[in-house]
Amino acid sequence: MTRITQPTAPCHVPAEAEEDILLGVDTHKDVHAAAVITTLGAVLDGRSFPATAEGYRQLLSWALSFGRLRRAGVECTGSYGAALTRHLRAEGIEVTEVNQPDKAARRRHGKTDAVDAEAAARAVLSGRATAAAKTSDGPVEMLRLFKLAKGSAIKSRTQAINQLKSVLVCTDAELRESLAGLSNPKLFQQCALLAQSEVSGPAGAARHTLRLLARRIQHLTEEINDLNKRITEAIRARTPGLLDVHGVGPDTAAALLISAGDNPERLDSEASFAALCGTSPVEASSGKTQRRRLNRGGDRQANAALYRIVLSRLRWAGPSQDYLQRRLAEGKTKREIIRCLKRYVAREIYRHIAPANTAAHPTKPARDAA
Repeated sequence: MTRITQPTAPCHVPAEAEEDILLGVDTHKDVHAAAVITTLGAVLDGRSFPATAEGYRQLLSWALSFGRLRRAGVECTGSYGAALTRHLRAEGIEVTEVNQPDKAARRRHGKTDAVDAEAAARAVLSGRATAAAKTSDGPVEMLRLFKLAKGSAIKSRTQAINQLKSVLVCTDAELRESLAGLSNPKLFQQCALLAQSEVSGPAGAARHTLRLLARRIQHLTEEINDLNKRITEAIRARTPGLLDVHGVGPDTAAALLISAGDNPERLDSEASFAALCGTSPVEASSGKTQRRRLNRGGDRQANAALYRIVLSRLRWAGPSQDYLQRRLAEGKTKREIIRCLKRYVAREIYRHIAPANTAAHPTKPARDAA
């Protein structure tokens, strides 16, 4: 597979002779491997391009030289292929998310970037890959970035708090007793106000360390509060009524919106959203036992968000508590009941995330209210 380092002139095909083609791309950090096939499955060519803005233009120009390009299969559209996906969509090309090739096929045919790029194109052609790629160009992408920063800030603050209390346990008795009995906010405030003096001996080092850790905690707290505000504003701009749903807070709402993406119209129905969140029931019947089990697939962060909503409703919402007691009397286990409730919550959340799809494809009302 030849790597392009400078623009090349595409081979022009007469308009009447153009045929539909499919593009497959195996994405990496520095270079993307691309392959072009016809709608009959014949391989036309394959090349590698740098993962830069100029490289994306070269890739598209090269692919268009073979015919009409309407669809492309791209691996890792949420990471290495995100920028390429945005570029292709801006040119009016439908981008399909392609998972990694089948492991059995990989063992038989080996693994190279060229093989993976061709497999991505064939996955779109055969219909094995059907999921539309997330656009990652709107408020939900902002949410994802804010949530990423908030997660690392919370982790760093927790680490700093643990370190501060560990240092406080081992410091001299006079300082420890002067800070005893304070709540966490007041403790951090007092430690941050410790006088800065020349460090001499373990006692002076402990005071200096406490001061630094307390100021770090305060800074991280301000950062987290700012991110919480920005996350809430982004959620209200994207789905105004989502935070009004019982049990839904900024973190759970952000996780569910991130799972759906900036283009929720790619989800055909509320059943698609439930499957995406791993709440669609899976048949597990055998013999005389007729039952459904938990779905362990899907986006686990979104699944965890639905679980937190259900736990909140089971504690505070009367209808959910009544539903729990009624299904327990019918012989259902609590785990099975929670699975049912997560499915109902997914249906309710979907109506807020994709109201246009809900209007176009109305769903039947739930048999049991959650």
